[in-house]
Amino acid sequence: MKIAVVGATGLVGTKMLEVLSERNFPLTDLILVASEKSVGKEINYKNKSYKVVSMQDAINLKPQIALFSAGGNTSLEWAPKFAEAGITVIDNSSAWRMDETKKLVVPEINANTLLKSDKIIANPNCSTIQMVVALNPLHKKYKIKRVVVSTYQSVTGTGVKAVEQLMNERAGIDGEMAYKYKIDLNVIPQIDVFTDNGYTKEEMKMVNETKKIMGDATIKLTATTVRIPVIGGHSESVNVEFENDFDIKDIFELMKTTEGIVLEDDIKNAIYPMPMNAHNKDAVFVGRIRRDESQDKTLNMWIVSDNLRKGAATNAVQIAEYLVAHTLV
Repeated sequence: MKIAVVGATGLVGTKMLEVLSERNFPLTDLILVASEKSVGKEINYKNKSYKVVSMQDAINLKPQIALFSAGGNTSLEWAPKFAEAGITVIDNSSAWRMDETKKLVVPEINANTLLKSDKIIANPNCSTIQMVVALNPLHKKYKIKRVVVSTYQSVTGTGVKAVEQLMNERAGIDGEMAYKYKIDLNVIPQIDVFTDNGYTKEEMKMVNETKKIMGDATIKLTATTVRIPVIGGHSESVNVEFENDFDIKDIFELMKTTEGIVLEDDIKNAIYPMPMNAHNKDAVFVGRIRRDESQDKTLNMWIVSDNLRKGAATNAVQIAEYLVAHTLV
């Protein structure tokens, strides 16, 4: 089993290598790919050194699976070339997510839709992944009508440059700016560019991807996505209106027993999900569960997950694990 990691020197690519190692992914050979300027650079994986190769060299080496995290433009150009060579691409960019011919996969929800013929598989947006993991069991039982979500997103979602900006500001150092504004001691209510309807691309990703992953275009969703000076993970305040009423005890039980979710909800002892505790973990943490007293059949919840792990690298590796386990590569 040959695996290629495309974008191996970036934040998500580095995390993919960590996750592959931690989960003992059954690979026999590893191919590391990055930009031309990184070709020849050596990267350590499980005490063995691997040289970074070019895109074409990676295709020539014929891996079975390529984990892509190198940006949308790179994916648009190169994913089809890998696919044409018979390589299954799992792409972490937004390039293929809303393509009607491509699957958008969160393994806990819809991995069972994957076929051997799916050669480009899209990994959803980080803020969408953690939300739908929590929403899916609720939708199955009570049918979701409408979701209102506000996010509190880590600077790691932007990349290394944003982390450096935050740390430079904390240290009083002038440096390169990833954002238009200072991020330390601040909150920026803009993630990605604004679209014609006044929402950002990040907000519209959450709207559109949720419907596609959950296979239900009738779900109404509105989002406000916000960048905060945190590095541990993304947090979300989620308000969900259902078609059918619920017993709050059943909600707790569902969250407790759903794969991939850790329930942290003990308000007497001030226990609830926080990015500092979600950092470097693969679970989606759910807490602050309570009935919305302003409206019938409506629930409030707080969802936190490490955006580089379950929100990106781990989800991609889980897709690869599913493909291997079901001999789809």
